[in-house]
Amino acid sequence: MLLRVFLLLTALIAALPAAAQTTNLVPRLVAEGPVAAGGGEVELALVFEAKEGWHGYWKNPGDAGLPIAVEWEVPEGAEVAPFRFPTPQRYDAFGLVNYVYKGEHALLTRLTLPATNRGAVTVSGEGRWLACTDKICVPEKGQFSVVIPVGSGPERGDEFDRYRQQLPRPISSEAHFDLDSDRLSLAIPVPASLELYDPELFIEADGLNHIIDYAASQGFRRVGDHLVGDLKLRANAMPAEVRGVLALGGGSGLSFTAVPGEVPEGGEPIGGKGWDVIGIALLGALIGGMLLNLMPCVFPILAMKAVHLAKAGGEEKEARRDALGYTMGAMLGTAGLGLLLLAIREGGAAAGWAFQLQDPRTIFLLLILAAAITYNLAGLYRLPVLAGSMRTGGSVGTGALAAFVATPCAGPFLGAALGTALILPPAGAVGVFAALGLGLALPFLAIAFIPALRKRLPKPGEWMIKLQRWLAIPMAATVAAALWLLSRLAGEEALLIGLVAIAVLGLLLWLSTKGRALGWIAVVGAIALAIGGAMMLPARPSVEARVPDFAELWSEEAVAPARAEGRPVFVYFTADWCLSCKANEASSINREAVLEAFEANDVAVFVGDWTDGDPAITRFLEARGRAAVPLYLWYAQGADSPEELPQILTPSMLTERAQSRK
Repeated sequence: MLLRVFLLLTALIAALPAAAQTTNLVPRLVAEGPVAAGGGEVELALVFEAKEGWHGYWKNPGDAGLPIAVEWEVPEGAEVAPFRFPTPQRYDAFGLVNYVYKGEHALLTRLTLPATNRGAVTVSGEGRWLACTDKICVPEKGQFSVVIPVGSGPERGDEFDRYRQQLPRPISSEAHFDLDSDRLSLAIPVPASLELYDPELFIEADGLNHIIDYAASQGFRRVGDHLVGDLKLRANAMPAEVRGVLALGGGSGLSFTAVPGEVPEGGEPIGGKGWDVIGIALLGALIGGMLLNLMPCVFPILAMKAVHLAKAGGEEKEARRDALGYTMGAMLGTAGLGLLLLAIREGGAAAGWAFQLQDPRTIFLLLILAAAITYNLAGLYRLPVLAGSMRTGGSVGTGALAAFVATPCAGPFLGAALGTALILPPAGAVGVFAALGLGLALPFLAIAFIPALRKRLPKPGEWMIKLQRWLAIPMAATVAAALWLLSRLAGEEALLIGLVAIAVLGLLLWLSTKGRALGWIAVVGAIALAIGGAMMLPARPSVEARVPDFAELWSEEAVAPARAEGRPVFVYFTADWCLSCKANEASSINREAVLEAFEANDVAVFVGDWTDGDPAITRFLEARGRAAVPLYLWYAQGADSPEELPQILTPSMLTERAQSRK
């Protein structure tokens, strides 16, 4: 108890005038762009660079700490809006729970300026905040300013898009809360289709009135299309509404406002990071890895290793050493990809398993690798890592190769297991990824360590060559899939580059069989081909959302041609976590009568998916004075501006508009 009091007193020292100049959280104030001479709004970001091991605080710091306080100096008539905070993370220390930010983080605000005849305006501020490690807290202060051009000037749209993606997305549907003697229950509308593995609730404080016990465990249950959180109550007096953020993992979150109302009972418990959750994830990854061996991109490698084992005559010692090397390579490969994925997500990017396949350059390298394996299976040349002697190094390389080519494949059990891994502590997450590699290697381990299975291997013979040729077919299918994905990510030019690269690779591999000198030339040429071809491709990730067959992906540029042609246009903005969005889509948009009316009257339909906080959609919503989805817009034929439809749709609203072309 004394330790808690000491830490709280340390935090409160930040309010004293003797605060030190900042040394651990370094602020800078930046503007997204210029402001119009006639006045208007511009987005500002107060960006903090945190030294290693230091953190700042959310607007509700939790058990200890202080939120930031800023005194602004702005031109006369200008106004600065309250900060919009990114999703925080929980930090436990000495029995206290705080809500913090580690690393770089940006607080966004909007500056409104009156008309001015000046060429630039200056906005400055002086802030006070608390910077802490797991051992000490230091009250800090700092001054910051930005000169904003008037009329025209540099734009920082990409930087601000990154900051906006870190903000929690607002839920438009109303949440409800109910009180028991010592419990606050919150019912938050989240569609049942959105999987939640380990949610976390961050509740805003009402002044000095801390509503919940931050250190107490949070219980969650799924009741239909509602997530119910049961929290330990701490407040003496409850506010009229409860505001907060539901963290979904990976830095993303949903903001909500709850009012008194009915909270459903019962439901299925979810969340928690206990051994049962980790055990289920490990088992799912293990089984999913085993099933990956049946996928077209992995099965040829496993089969070739089995043929290689049969060719060796079933020697127990050699077989086991080869199997252990293969297993080590597979586990290191999947664990390594998992670590890289966790590092990318820690940096604030939204990424999932097979994240590397969003980059055309990686797809190109996979294409070259799959083509080389296909040529090997077809008999054009011999790939040592698959058909060479049983050395441990070669076996490890084969396992790592199998792990890499397995990432494009999806199989049963993997979705839930890898989704759970992304919200586990790092050690547990890496364990799940390594279990995937173990599952990938299990069939080969079984052949090597179970004599009865090894004895069933057929004797070496002509069948091996025939099987190898047949295995070239599914591997060639992987080549075709890589070409298709390359064209989708980077266009027809990339497809042409891929086709030429495959042909040149075949020539180089054929030359490698004509002598040692030509072999080295071929190896150098193949490496140069892979690197050079990858560098020629744009590093542009796929931006395709989950778009139904009757619609197109929204962008302002995509809508303009349809309007210019005089077609009616219907645009709807949605998100996987938006309950009212999904209800409207099921009840009013994805209906046979509505889709027939759209088709009969040549209505162009566009969908904007805001699930991951697409910055372009964020800017569009803000420009229309909206902060949440759903948003439904109907552009009548020849109309200058769209009609904004109600947030609760009916089929007749859409069919009547489609049938009344003006």
